Amino acid sequence: MTNKVQQCPIWGVEDGLDAIYLPGTGEYQVDNSPRAGGAYIIPQPLVDSDVNYMTVAQKARLTTWLISHRLQGNLQPTITGQVIDSVKDKPALPVHERAERLLRYIAQHIGTVGQTLILGPEDLAAYAWSESTEWHEIVYCFAYLLQVGLARGRIGGDSLYDCEVSVDGYRHIAEQAGNVDSSQAFVAMWFGDSIANAYEDGIEAGIRDAGFSPLRIDRKDHINKIEDEIIAEIRRSRFVVADFSQGDDGARGGVYYEAGFAHGLDLPVIFTCHEKSLKDLHFDTAHYSHIVWADHAELREKLKNRILAVIGQGPIANHPA
Repeated sequence: MTNKVQQCPIWGVEDGLDAIYLPGTGEYQVDNSPRAGGAYIIPQPLVDSDVNYMTVAQKARLTTWLISHRLQGNLQPTITGQVIDSVKDKPALPVHERAERLLRYIAQHIGTVGQTLILGPEDLAAYAWSESTEWHEIVYCFAYLLQVGLARGRIGGDSLYDCEVSVDGYRHIAEQAGNVDSSQAFVAMWFGDSIANAYEDGIEAGIRDAGFSPLRIDRKDHINKIEDEIIAEIRRSRFVVADFSQGDDGARGGVYYEAGFAHGLDLPVIFTCHEKSLKDLHFDTAHYSHIVWADHAELREKLKNRILAVIGQGPIANHPA
């Protein structure tokens, strides 16, 4: 038995909502909420204990998280307590990124190249895509797009008229598109001998179990500068697995850098750490949910399950060892 839901569990608005409550699982299954930018799933207790006490700015960042995951191929992301904690502390998107998100919304909403549309304060999805809570923020983002030549149109009264994406705008969208079809998972980790088996029997095996192909930069033949090659391969990847286990000589700065770079691209990052190294995590990443592992089999199983939950099944058929 299911119950029809009348208001978006995040935003409390009714317009365009298509959602049900599943008593058996205690979850809201939202198939469409324009104010949240689309579909999502969230446990009802989490709404009562956390979401109802979030500020509008925090809800806007949560909505940005949902849209980022949909752009990466997860069309109905599941919101967890870890997700709530991460967005509460996450800074707001920079203005240029908010404007670029609005550009992508306009492109999707137009549908056919060369058409135009009118946007007004009632367009809830425009708020969702641009991480806005007030109409004047959307107007400012659109003015930004006009100034840099990514969009065309005019601002008048309470609406934006004749909105369309310019040729440069479509080119920009194509360049910024995520790697939804990529089967590659970039692995950032310490390459010490003492952890070699953890990679082969844990990380590599877990990634392949989930249907993706792992890439370790030290195992790739190339003639380029290593830093450039790392950046290029992260850009080609569907997601990043960052293991923060460390030896006696301290933390691996490269792992922190690579995880941070992936976050800047809105790529999902899955954090893992051996239980002995957990106390040494830097405060920049300590608040993220880590897969804590004690042995390789545990790492393999937990990593596979996390990938399937956050990313989904990959495109590569796996044949477990």
